Amino acid sequence: MLPAAYAAVDLGTNNCRMLVARPSGRGFRVVDSFSRIVRLGEGLASSGRLTEAAVERTVDALKVCAGKMRNHSVTRVRNVATEACRRAENCQVLLDRVEAETGLVLEPIPAMEEARLTLAGCASLLDGRWPFGLVFDIGGGSTEATWVAQSNTAPPRVLGVLSLPFGVVDLAEEYGCETVEPDQYARLVDGVDADLAAFDDEFGIAREIARGRVQMLGTSGTVTTLGALYLNLPRYDRARVDGLDMDFDGVASISATLSAMDRETRAANNCIGRARADLVVMGCAVLDAICRRWPVGRVRVADRGIREGVLMGLMAADGTRPAVLPVDA
Repeated sequence: MLPAAYAAVDLGTNNCRMLVARPSGRGFRVVDSFSRIVRLGEGLASSGRLTEAAVERTVDALKVCAGKMRNHSVTRVRNVATEACRRAENCQVLLDRVEAETGLVLEPIPAMEEARLTLAGCASLLDGRWPFGLVFDIGGGSTEATWVAQSNTAPPRVLGVLSLPFGVVDLAEEYGCETVEPDQYARLVDGVDADLAAFDDEFGIAREIARGRVQMLGTSGTVTTLGALYLNLPRYDRARVDGLDMDFDGVASISATLSAMDRETRAANNCIGRARADLVVMGCAVLDAICRRWPVGRVRVADRGIREGVLMGLMAADGTRPAVLPVDA
């Protein structure tokens, strides 16, 4: 008899993603997945509202998710929504339509829970030889940094979370989708760097980096895309990107190359594509600011995050896998 099937949906500002998995050993085995760019947060920064077109795209994607869940007889599910739903004044319209048309219940979660689930999902890529971890997620509508205490003998412990209320979708709408002028790019990097300063000072992060006591881990479309370009892959390959360590010089070189390209040139790259062509440069600017503020020298790429964290939480609650989730300080 097959183990019970679990499902997790992560509805972000840009993407709708789902995993269906069954417990296996100390982890789980993915049996189905789904990912579609829905641009839920399109126009949200200027209007404060979700557009009808964005809601339609999102409901259509979630209908696919619901169908896959039925096909696998999913018994436990959690569907979380992040920054776009936190910010939109008409979010309830989306929640009601999703439940009425798909049967799924969407749960808007606060930034702290988003960061915790992200950390839970990628914690296996942290290395306890470093006393501290700095985990960041450059999302569509927000950017999170999580400061973590870690060891080889206990789950990672959350020491602090910073959530900035902007991501690649907001920035692309503000700065445009064609070539970004060098002075614009520099101002964007300076602005993000300044937004990181108070968090840096509060936890003495730069001091611990100078002592060689910090591992950096990045998750999101920006770092996974850069990982594929770093490896010069002909097309994206999760198996090769997930867990990759990139040096900062390589990251800076790729970011500079991408920011100098026009949108069509970026779109022609199979690892970027048309849907991400106007977003990846904005993500590069945020990443450049993170690397400047916190010069660890290397960043590990995580092609995993919220969905995996949700699945592990559901399975741990049912006792079908060990509870090794991160804890708060």
